[in-house]
Amino acid sequence: MKKCTLTLVPPGEAAQVASSPASATIADFDWRVSMARVDVDGPFSIFPHTDRTLSVLRGDGLRLCIAESAPIELTRYSEPLAFPGEAPVDATLICGAVTDLNAMTQRERFTHSMRRVAIAGRMEVAVQAPLVLLVCAAGLVKVEANDQIDTLDSLDTAVLDQVPETLSISSDCVALMYVIEIRRLK
Repeated sequence: MKKCTLTLVPPGEAAQVASSPASATIADFDWRVSMARVDVDGPFSIFPHTDRTLSVLRGDGLRLCIAESAPIELTRYSEPLAFPGEAPVDATLICGAVTDLNAMTQRERFTHSMRRVAIAGRMEVAVQAPLVLLVCAAGLVKVEANDQIDTLDSLDTAVLDQVPETLSISSDCVALMYVIEIRRLK
């Protein structure tokens, strides 16, 4: 289990949490997980041949228009939103800046899923991918996997590349975590 710790992202910037290959840039990744601070309305970057999933970690949220569809409100309380990276996306801040969590995979080589998990007490979380990222969005969580125990604070991420079918996760108070599973297709 590898642990990554990020401080809040500066306005208008993105911070890479993890990627493959590890030295990848925004132009040549197989998969990428990042956090970004959005502080102005405007279009998202376009990523051809990429699947994206977005969640709001901090702030009131975003109103997204994706490929001329009806606006969608994405808040801290929303389930993660998946959409194609080549779709034009225009974002409007609901009420001030947000920090978002973004997972992207190159569609022909990888796939991913992201889910939001509220934790109170101890629970088992089933996973089905060989690579899992656990992002603590709020609170403090203890993660037990493969005889290792680590504690994640807000904005900490655990990267597990030897994943048991079930992870044991606990919190003494209500905590929020995102589980990102990444699978190679070929």
